[in-house]
Amino acid sequence: MSTIREQWSRTTPALRRFSRSTTAMLLCVVVAGYVALGAASSGAFFEGPSVRVFLQYLATPILIGLAQMVALCVGQLNLAVGALGGFTACLTGVLMADHGVPAAVAVIVGLLTATAVGLVTGVVIVATRINGFIVTLATMTILLGAQYRLTGTRTVDGYSPALRDLGTAAPLNIPLVFVTALVAAALLAAFMYRTVAGRRLLAAGGNPLAARLSGISTDRQIVAAHTLSGLLIGVAAVTATASLPGVNRSVGGDWLLPSFAAPIIGGVALTGGSIAVFGTVLAAFVTRLIDAARAQFSLDPSWVNLLIGLVVLGTVAGGRLHQSRLGRRGGAAPPPAEGGKQPSAVLPQPGGAR
Repeated sequence: MSTIREQWSRTTPALRRFSRSTTAMLLCVVVAGYVALGAASSGAFFEGPSVRVFLQYLATPILIGLAQMVALCVGQLNLAVGALGGFTACLTGVLMADHGVPAAVAVIVGLLTATAVGLVTGVVIVATRINGFIVTLATMTILLGAQYRLTGTRTVDGYSPALRDLGTAAPLNIPLVFVTALVAAALLAAFMYRTVAGRRLLAAGGNPLAARLSGISTDRQIVAAHTLSGLLIGVAAVTATASLPGVNRSVGGDWLLPSFAAPIIGGVALTGGSIAVFGTVLAAFVTRLIDAARAQFSLDPSWVNLLIGLVVLGTVAGGRLHQSRLGRRGGAAPPPAEGGKQPSAVLPQPGGAR
């Protein structure tokens, strides 16, 4: 009996903290929103085909949200998410349709290309000391031109039937592309929380000065973050290529806002040093619910972007207000360190990342 009481006493505070977290709130929003859409559709939203389509097009928002989250965890922004994803998708499709490259080879080339672009982006940021916002903006512009060069005004749709089958395969109405996104999220969480390399990324983002004093190269962490972000974008491009009927220059054009919305709504700080893998997945679910509601009620697509933008703005403003209140309760805050972060004598531990 005493053992059960001890376990309960240890579990209760954790459950209480979770109930007050952003993740718990998002989980409630997801459940309530899904039930509401199901009720509004007279149960059609709960049927197998509807579930399959919903989850199939949820994979990409999850992956691009995770890609942006990795950049944010080191205090960086990646404006090239959509452009890199679109370029990679078009490259993969063109290799298969125009050059007869086998699907497996084309997918590997696409993943390696996206990862290499992420690596080069990180190296340029570190070598030139130019703000990552500017570098990724320039990268986005270059990739948009390259994407148009690949496809022009046409739609590439003659690629491998095997890849198309992968994109539509859904055993038990659970699409394989959605399972791929969940596996990527689980692997990323394990990497960030359980490995030394992941902890270094969080340390470098949480307090660059303390990280350098501890012997961690913040430059290497920036390069590593952009490289990992590029890899995740490559996976998103492959899932999009497999799911879409064809690829053209418009692929990736609407990825930028959702890529920021998912991690920010999920609880990731813009100043770096934190991640929220589960929160990002749930926030991507919320944005997909909004899009599904738009389709169900025949709303103007511009309202979706407006609503998501307002939610992101409200989330950031609410986080700022919460931090200012904590600062007033705790007295005068110490002067900010490099990058606007508060100085700390120790590095942030992975258990403190959200």
